[in-house]
Amino acid sequence: MSQIKRPDGRQFDQLRKFKITPDFLSHPVASVLVEAGGTRVVCSATFEPGVPGWMRQQGVPGGWLTCEYGMIPPATHSRTQREASKGKQSGRTMEIQRLIGRSFRSVVDLSLLGPNTMYIDCDVLDADGGTRCASICGASVALQLAFRRLAARRVLPRNPMRENVAAVSIGMKNGAYLLDLCYEEDSAADVDFNVVMTESGKFVEIQGTAEERPFSPEDLTKMLDLAKNGLSRIFEAQTRVIEAEPAARPSAASFGSLSDAFANAKPL
Repeated sequence: MSQIKRPDGRQFDQLRKFKITPDFLSHPVASVLVEAGGTRVVCSATFEPGVPGWMRQQGVPGGWLTCEYGMIPPATHSRTQREASKGKQSGRTMEIQRLIGRSFRSVVDLSLLGPNTMYIDCDVLDADGGTRCASICGASVALQLAFRRLAARRVLPRNPMRENVAAVSIGMKNGAYLLDLCYEEDSAADVDFNVVMTESGKFVEIQGTAEERPFSPEDLTKMLDLAKNGLSRIFEAQTRVIEAEPAARPSAASFGSLSDAFANAKPL
């Protein structure tokens, strides 16, 4: 395998510095700040009564889980106009928030939510590559904490989330396989992949493109093995944060305006 000097001096199989700070925000049921190198994303989980109209119209039982993703204007090197001021979301934004939503619907038993919706919000503060992957890694922790707390308050009968989910980018440049691409690497890679997996080792989604040079089946196998190894370390970091947090936040007031939502939620 060819070697290549990485912009930040990492080894080819080394993750960027990864950190999750729980309860970064005051009002959601749970939130985290996730940092992967220079990328920083705030991920929050909000539980509200009601389901989308299409579920009511079609008589679909259970609840719903969905995501909204966005970047603040100064998150990138040059200011990005707010999509709200444009009057519509970009195709990239819609693709990423759909990816995040379906990643977690694959591991959450929606029937246990009752006629309620769990909203995931992922807001990018700094973008240095891998924002969708960081969002998934952080949102998994926020969801686990939120569901544990809702179960502890008997809003839900038990935690409906079967296991953690995480994502990481992999790529190729000049024949070298690289884990967890920063923006400089992502923008110049010959091959660029995003891999979403469950903690039990099952794939949720694989997004990959040959930007410059086609890749072989052997290349794909080696890149997926690289992703699995990196994700195992992310799962360990997620678990440490989740296990260190109490099942219920110290004060009911810390749930903020959600107290009314809890009170009005229909029994399960």
